[in-house]
Amino acid sequence: GSFFLTGNFLRNRDHKKIIKKMIKEGHYVGAHSDKHLLYCDWTNRDSTLVSFEQFRKDVENNFAELKKFGITKEDASIFLPAYEWYNHEIVQWSSELGLELINFTPGTGTNADYTTPKMKDYKTSAEIWRKLKIFEEYDSKHLNGAILLIHPGTEPARKDKFYNLLDVIIEYLYSNGYRFLSLKD
Repeated sequence: GSFFLTGNFLRNRDHKKIIKKMIKEGHYVGAHSDKHLLYCDWTNRDSTLVSFEQFRKDVENNFAELKKFGITKEDASIFLPAYEWYNHEIVQWSSELGLELINFTPGTGTNADYTTPKMKDYKTSAEIWRKLKIFEEYDSKHLNGAILLIHPGTEPARKDKFYNLLDVIIEYLYSNGYRFLSLKD
C-alpha cells in the first residue's frame, strides 16, 4: 500500500508503532502536508490561499518529520496534497520542489470516508462500498491503475469507519482479478 501522512500524524507518539510497521513492511510512506493546509479556495479553485514560501515550508516541515523515520524526499517524491485539493499553481510548485503530485481516482467514492453524520454529504460505509462496486462493475477494467483513497484517521464523530471493510474490499477485488501495488512498484 501507499500511505501519505501529515507532519501532525507523524509527530503523534500514539502513531509511532503503526508508522514503523508501515515502513518495515515495505509500504510507500510519503508526504501529505505538515499541518494539512488548504492550499486553494473550495469555490474558486484558481485562488491559491498560500504563498510559495508557505507551501515550501509546509512541505519541508512534513519531510523533516518523515526524516525522523528514515524517509527522505528522494525515497518519497510522490506527494498527495492536503484535502486532495489543489490547482495548477500547486502542481507547478510541487514540481519545483522535486515532487510528483498525485490524487485519488475520481468516481470511486472511497474518498467520502471522512464524512460524518452531521455533514450534508455524509456517506455511510455501506454507501461508499456500494458506489465502489458499481464503479468497478460498470467496466471490469475501471479500477486498473486506480488509486483508492481510504483515510486511516477519521473524525471520532464518524463511528462507521470505512477502513473496517478493507479486508472485504481487498478480497472482492482480488477475486475479480485485481492486484494491489505500492506506488513505488
